[in-house]
Amino acid sequence: MTGTALGRPPRTAWRARAKTRIAYLEAQLERERVKPCSEDRKTLAEGMRGHLKKAGAAADEDFGWRRAWSGSAAREGVWSNIRSAEVVLLQLISDEEAAGRASEVMALVKDHLEADDPRRVRLGRRLRSIISGEISPSDRDLMVRALDAAYNALDDELARVRSLRNILWTATFVVLLGVAGLAVYGWFFPQSLSLCFTPKVEPGNASGIDVVCPTAEHRNVPVGTAASSLAQPRDILTVEIAGLAGAALTVIASLRRIRGTDSPYMLPLASAVLKFPTGALSAFLGLLLIRGAFVPGLSDLDSRAQVLGWAAAFGAAQHLVTRLVDDRAQMTLAEVGRTTNAATDPERAAVKEIAAEGEPAAPPPAAADQSGNGEFEGPLDEERAGESGRRPGP
Repeated sequence: MTGTALGRPPRTAWRARAKTRIAYLEAQLERERVKPCSEDRKTLAEGMRGHLKKAGAAADEDFGWRRAWSGSAAREGVWSNIRSAEVVLLQLISDEEAAGRASEVMALVKDHLEADDPRRVRLGRRLRSIISGEISPSDRDLMVRALDAAYNALDDELARVRSLRNILWTATFVVLLGVAGLAVYGWFFPQSLSLCFTPKVEPGNASGIDVVCPTAEHRNVPVGTAASSLAQPRDILTVEIAGLAGAALTVIASLRRIRGTDSPYMLPLASAVLKFPTGALSAFLGLLLIRGAFVPGLSDLDSRAQVLGWAAAFGAAQHLVTRLVDDRAQMTLAEVGRTTNAATDPERAAVKEIAAEGEPAAPPPAAADQSGNGEFEGPLDEERAGESGRRPGP
């Protein structure tokens, strides 16, 4: 560990977790370095040390004023080097330790590789033998390649989460920019985007009309006065604030659907923040549609309270659109580390067999080789066996 890491506590929780993992891997590396080793092992040990140094430097890096948008780069630099160090460590440890870690490697492989991935299928076939101690150099190479592939798949899954997070924050900024632009334009040119209404005048009443705006009510205005001439600079801003309040209610209601996640990117937060400017925009557009008589039976509002009430309702109605974004975000998070349907499950049987100390364990359903050699032949061979069993004889 560097002096900076020892002298200053981690600033964030993920940095603390990373430093703990780095310390553990450094201890494992020192244990392997004291053993007699060849030049190849020395090269691997130096490579592992290099990855750990890079991970520690990335965890200690202080981006200063760039910290707000540089945290993702630091996080990726830390964990990618930690994962690479773990792959190298798997090549350094003894056969007994590699056999003990076989189930851990298989669990990661099942979490991140597809069911028909050749590395996953091959490792599933050999796992029983590996756990029992019959590990060959090709088995070790298979475990290393499978673990590296699982970590690469995990990086791809997290990259999709990060990409969607960036899209949501960009969309939030663009919508917020549009909402702010409408408020500024309405402040300087209130008549151009008037949201004032003229309730219907009773027949025979020519003394004056009423004009209702989001920030004021004008009574007994001379007949023929344009409602837009009474618009106030803060009308649009007031409507957008009401829309924000309506959107806030939907954000609170949507919290019941949000689950905790171990993903390093706050995707649910980005999805929730998008609702606020969208609510302000939908409130403005909704009142604009009412004023343009696009809503049948609803063209004139009678009071300022009605105007603000409809603005809040339209602000809450943005949930009809943004809930699709929520569903997409939850689906993307669910794809990270999702355990796929296993093409092979011999690892469960292997663990049970070792635990029974030599007692034969029942093979998994439709997983054991009918020839009795203890190896799983894979889904394609099983399917061929089923077809041959159904094929009529000569």
